[in-house]
Amino acid sequence: MGTKVNPQTIGFVDAIKEAFNKYAEFNGRATVAEYWWFFLFNFLVGLATGFIPFIGWIISVALIVPQLAISWRRMHDIGKGGGWWFINFVPLVGWIIWIIWAVKSSEPEDNRFGPVPGAE
Repeated sequence: MGTKVNPQTIGFVDAIKEAFNKYAEFNGRATVAEYWWFFLFNFLVGLATGFIPFIGWIISVALIVPQLAISWRRMHDIGKGGGWWFINFVPLVGWIIWIIWAVKSSEPEDNRFGPVPGAE
């Protein structure tokens, strides 16, 4: 077994490993740090492969599921259902609301979506 990582202070590499370990897991919770490190990873991969026609497209498609899963778990962490991800499709204001929720601090106690990350 690996070492236990405090999800509130998770680093870049640990966040990426955690996201891929839970590739298509839409249950549970993801902390602010875990979500934003994986978001940065997706951004950097997109920059690096965006100019490679077929390979860039394949990698982007492969990263959709883990990005959706971690986004779903991020909403669970603040007590909202994962379906709130679709607010991103509301013109002009949807993505602003999403960012505000995505940077919101984790609920300090267990909620209907599971225990506090790192406490299980």
